[in-house]
Amino acid sequence: MKRIIVFVSFQLLVYGLVQAQGQVYDNNIKSIKLFQAGDQVSFPIINLGNLDGLELHFDDLSNRVKNYYYTFELRNADWSPSILRPFDYIKGFQNIRISNYRNSSLATTQYIHYQTPVPDRNCYPTKSGNYLLKVFLDNDTSKLVFTRRMVVLENKTTVQTQALQPFSGVLFRTAQRMNVVVQTDNRINVMSPADIKVVILQNNNWMTSTLIDQPTIYRGNYYEYSDEAITSFQAAKEFRWADLRSFRMRTDRVQEINNRGDTTRIELKPDPSRNDHGYVYFRDLNGMYTIETYESINPYWQGDYAEVTFNYYPPGNRQVAGNDIYIFGEFTNYGLDTSGKMIFNPDKGAYEKTMFLKQGYYNYLYAAMPYDKQGLPDFSTTEGNYFATENSYIVLVYFRPFGARADELVGYAQINTVFQQ
Repeated sequence: MKRIIVFVSFQLLVYGLVQAQGQVYDNNIKSIKLFQAGDQVSFPIINLGNLDGLELHFDDLSNRVKNYYYTFELRNADWSPSILRPFDYIKGFQNIRISNYRNSSLATTQYIHYQTPVPDRNCYPTKSGNYLLKVFLDNDTSKLVFTRRMVVLENKTTVQTQALQPFSGVLFRTAQRMNVVVQTDNRINVMSPADIKVVILQNNNWMTSTLIDQPTIYRGNYYEYSDEAITSFQAAKEFRWADLRSFRMRTDRVQEINNRGDTTRIELKPDPSRNDHGYVYFRDLNGMYTIETYESINPYWQGDYAEVTFNYYPPGNRQVAGNDIYIFGEFTNYGLDTSGKMIFNPDKGAYEKTMFLKQGYYNYLYAAMPYDKQGLPDFSTTEGNYFATENSYIVLVYFRPFGARADELVGYAQINTVFQQ
């Protein structure tokens, strides 16, 4: 059993550490959202040739109009850079200016909100695969502001997925395993089983994703990936929430609102450890967040910002040995950067973190990570893991034809474990 645990950790570690939803290089940039048009919690995927796919939103707190541009960079299945040149996979202009922006209104915080459809009719990808969306200043790619991930699909396979309980006695009550079957059609000529790669994401999160380059079973055009030592994930528990859609009304998780002064300050109710609590199902956003407000019409440029303080009380009110505690969710980049890192207050016996957040509805967990960050987020101390937790999983299937120079995305499936109960 110990060998299984070591193998799981190693497999996820090798792939997971290089993963991120994206990076932010300017502290004035806040509330970045990239999603399918009209659905803020959707996975950023489009079909090849579809020009009405995604929306990009972000705020610039410097409150000065700037010339932002974006472009795409094709990546391989493991997100290493492709050797193809942009003219091999972009049709039209290489860079597009983001021309739709608006000053904030009805908000005490001044900012400029930018939004744009992705892709643009004058700049769109011509190949399927992974793409890094790069936003930069003044049409100069060296002035990179932030990046986000998206995928382009050309469906050439049938993908069947199941979320199951592991057989391992160690993982049986704390993890979920995926069983994936891929069947190719006559548009794919597979020379070797290694030509096909499968990536599994839990809750749209690239950080804890895993890449599988060898099937457990294969015959003809049938490929099965069912080795639970590779396809198992920590189940965690349902995400905590912070309803910040109103800065006037105290919602169920808000303890105090201070509107005096130039900046609104909000203190959330204390969050205890849940590792010894029983499992309770409730509907959540699986780590995502939405920009919403009760107090204006359009939350994108009329939503306000506040300093929001989180308080986490560890078991025994003692600092977790050998680990930092992170707020884990989309709005903190899933703990990959320092934006969600908490500070232990020995006088309170609690971890604290204050973040500048826009009005909206936020999901999060608390995760322990080693000081050197050489490992994946661990929920066993802070939240606990339970196999029946509702989680969503996405399966992406990649194929590299013989002699090709990049991985194509040829299959996609999504499943929610609540329907497996």
